[in-house]
Amino acid sequence: MGLFSRTRPTPLDGVDLVLADLDGVVYAGDGAIPHAVENLTRAAAGRPLAYITNNASRRDSVVARHLTELGLPTRPDEVVTSPQAAVRLLRDRVPAGATILVVGGDGLEFELLKAGFVVTRSATDAPAAVVQGFAPEVGWAQLAEAAYALAVPEDEGGIPWIATNTDWTIPQARGIAPGNGTLVSAVHTAVGRLATVAGKPERPIFDEAVARFGAQRPLFIGDRLDTDIAGAQAAGIDSAVVLTGIDRPKHILAAPTVSRPTFILGDLRELHEPYPETTYKGDVTTVGGASVAVDGPDVRIVSEGDRPIDLVRAGAAAIWRTGRAIYGFRVPERLYADPFHRR
Repeated sequence: MGLFSRTRPTPLDGVDLVLADLDGVVYAGDGAIPHAVENLTRAAAGRPLAYITNNASRRDSVVARHLTELGLPTRPDEVVTSPQAAVRLLRDRVPAGATILVVGGDGLEFELLKAGFVVTRSATDAPAAVVQGFAPEVGWAQLAEAAYALAVPEDEGGIPWIATNTDWTIPQARGIAPGNGTLVSAVHTAVGRLATVAGKPERPIFDEAVARFGAQRPLFIGDRLDTDIAGAQAAGIDSAVVLTGIDRPKHILAAPTVSRPTFILGDLRELHEPYPETTYKGDVTTVGGASVAVDGPDVRIVSEGDRPIDLVRAGAAAIWRTGRAIYGFRVPERLYADPFHRR
């Protein structure tokens, strides 16, 4: 993918399905992020709007109700969850109706029961697999049961271990909190095994969403490069990163090739604005009124322009164009400025 698309006047032009992440894009905690509801509503006027979430703690119906309460009328089938993606993987690895040890909350347990599996919380029930997802109530006792069940490596006859996702953090109303990745890492540290991941950045969750709506030109909106944008890129989907959640301008500038978005947005108002062309003249990269030059090891701001988001776009395009990692440059602090968070 990459930032260098010049084919659309706005990020939504030609898009037949908008897919949005939730935490950090639509809401943080229980409250909506500024400008999210009205601009997603506007985006849905000409095409379907659906949601992809790695958060395994809630059922699709609960998520849909929350979105509806925020002002985004949503049906359960318009929410694609990481537990649904985990079930997709599980069906290929264990017999129908098998007993599954669940580490997580109601959203994960609900999807397993709906798919016909038997759910247990104890390793003494000889489970056929462990499926692990985030829930605020997950603690030492659940992690210990997973470790007991996963003591034998899979290639030595042990059972499969599927994680709904491995997001290291999750945005909450009070700030950034540990996500499922930290809990999966705790089990990994105990047993020395790696989980198979069902949600972002892996393909199953994206493939499920695209197939469900029969889309040809979807756009995925996320706030994390390592899960949202990398996953969309792996699935062949255009993406927009929005700076209202986890990743900040400094992360955008340093993004590796596998997690570079098609579009960079300060907030969701910019879905509906003409997306400026990226142009090059010698060593100078220009986006809107902002220009950035790369001179050997130095990244230099030629013009800040009048929109901070265009400066981030120009800086990212200039650095990405070189094919070199950001740690090989001297980058001015001004490029790391962050006036975007939850505007």
